[in-house]
Amino acid sequence: MIAIQVVACIGVIIGCFLLFGISLTDFTGNIFTKLLDGPKGIREEILEQTQRKKKSFFRREIEEVQSILKATDRVHTFPMLCTVSLLLFAAGAAGAAMLGNFFLVPVLAVGFMFLPFWYIKLTASHFKKDVSAELETALSIITTAYLRSEDILTSVEENLEYLNPPVKNIFQDFVSRIRLIDPDLEAALDELRTRISDDVFKEWVDALKACLYDRSLKTTLTPIVAKLSDMRIVNAELEYMVMEPRKEFITMVVLVVGNIPLLYFLNQDWYHTLMHTVVGQIMLSIAGIIIFVSTAHVIRLTKPIEYRS
Repeated sequence: MIAIQVVACIGVIIGCFLLFGISLTDFTGNIFTKLLDGPKGIREEILEQTQRKKKSFFRREIEEVQSILKATDRVHTFPMLCTVSLLLFAAGAAGAAMLGNFFLVPVLAVGFMFLPFWYIKLTASHFKKDVSAELETALSIITTAYLRSEDILTSVEENLEYLNPPVKNIFQDFVSRIRLIDPDLEAALDELRTRISDDVFKEWVDALKACLYDRSLKTTLTPIVAKLSDMRIVNAELEYMVMEPRKEFITMVVLVVGNIPLLYFLNQDWYHTLMHTVVGQIMLSIAGIIIFVSTAHVIRLTKPIEYRS
């Protein structure tokens, strides 16, 4: 009966969207925009800016994902991400309702809603590793060429063919700006500094700017590039260290979730107690909360280490 009611509710909602010509992407985008940019008092604004009041967990997660999408040049995918998140929210709530466990409805709804955002954070970790590795190669060969020629533009131009995207595109734009738009090298370096969100890269660009006025400072470039090699080694060791705990976490989640249908075949009385009594439903809800909270912490703790100046 509950399943029929859930399906009927879904049909009514879909019918309303079709009847009034509402775009699902625009609808979800407006919801998330209102949640992020809701009206606040001056006091709340001041407390947030001075970091005396923390932003809500939901707002922090969304803003972090937005910054990741901006850094990876995927800002246009945010409305679709919001749509998928809202659909998963509805799917989680509907699934818990069809199971007859209303304690589990908010748990699955909120947990499923964050799944797309956690996926973006996981892909961002791999993206940052790839960019860091390519950045290490690019800065190393450009620095070597600059130590020989003492000409920044020539050093970049002669090594462009050895670079790979997205780092190659950034340095290609740097050369095009100087050759075709504005020959001001210092202004071009200022713009280049903002293209990659990496403290080592920014320090390297600052050192290049200093070399414009004193070329004897070029010896400071090599130690700066060496920091990227140090971070790569540290991240490799960290990845090795967290691999086993991550596997254990995934194994425990599979065991916890997999034991539920297993109980149906082993002992139907226990299964009935777990699925159809208030105490059992509350225990399932607590287990769901622990799984989702643990997943969020695992994703946060397994991010690659970044250099901070």
